[in-house]
Amino acid sequence: MLKQISVFLDNAPGELAKFTKILMEEGINLRAITVAETADFGILRILVDNVEECMKILKDANYLVSLTDVIAVEVPDRPGGLHEITKILGDAHINIEYVYSTLLKEEAMIILRVDDVEKAMRILKDEGVKLVEKQEF
Repeated sequence: MLKQISVFLDNAPGELAKFTKILMEEGINLRAITVAETADFGILRILVDNVEECMKILKDANYLVSLTDVIAVEVPDRPGGLHEITKILGDAHINIEYVYSTLLKEEAMIILRVDDVEKAMRILKDEGVKLVEKQEF
């Protein structure tokens, strides 16, 4: 299980650049990102190399932030790789609330927010799916 940071940003030109500059200047490595937006604001969901330090930095910079438990799994970078994971979770009646991806070494990595993290992790492990642990980042 990984900790994902959600950050609320104004939906305005330059806001993402301002945010990423803070991370850069403080030495925080951004490993995965997705953005959901509305007319007024954006919600960034990020995985970083140092969650605790990043949370402190962002709070000190007056960003509204929260932590969420997510699952990250290695998926073969080929057609059907994502389908295998979604089928396992769907068959176990686990709802996927959202998903995004990035690359990890030679494999794709998908990040999943699900309604039952512990059950999902157990089932995925039982099915032989490789979960990505924080220290592998």
